[in-house]
Amino acid sequence: MLATVSGSLALLVGLAVMLLPLLASELSRPRDAAWGAVVLLLGLTLVTSSDRLTGSPMLAVLCGALLIGRLGNEVLQGRWRMLSPEEQQRLFSLERWQTSLTELFSSSAKAAEAISSTSNSLLSAFKGGQRKTNSGKRWVRSESSSDNTEAAPVEPEPSETVVVSSFEEIDQLIESTSPQAG
Repeated sequence: MLATVSGSLALLVGLAVMLLPLLASELSRPRDAAWGAVVLLLGLTLVTSSDRLTGSPMLAVLCGALLIGRLGNEVLQGRWRMLSPEEQQRLFSLERWQTSLTELFSSSAKAAEAISSTSNSLLSAFKGGQRKTNSGKRWVRSESSSDNTEAAPVEPEPSETVVVSSFEEIDQLIESTSPQAG
């Protein structure tokens, strides 16, 4: 139970640290996303392995989580003290948070649109790759019963390209060009 609760809390804190550059850029630093991912991983591990964490391992995880929380609090206080009084006041304004949330939703919508278009193009490319492609070669099959060989590609010379629309026309073309027809 304790592992699940602390894991859920770690997931929320990790998500907050990951979204910090979008919501409160004044308090964020360049490597915050990596640390947020580490806290998310810790939370995911705690939630999924809560049945295995009992006794001493759970005590160790709880002490580690308390240390991480204490250090995170120190970092946040240090960043807060580095802000000017105007920036501190600005962080409490309702208009600033509305703007930040609007930008967050706009960015999320653009990301969802980009993922959707990418998945659609990958899906169409995958479906298109399964179709047989026309290589431009013309295939002629012998219809005699004694010749059971597979069709062989015949490359016509560029000046002899003929377009046909039926098998009868193909047969007539073969008969007219074969040396035995005379």
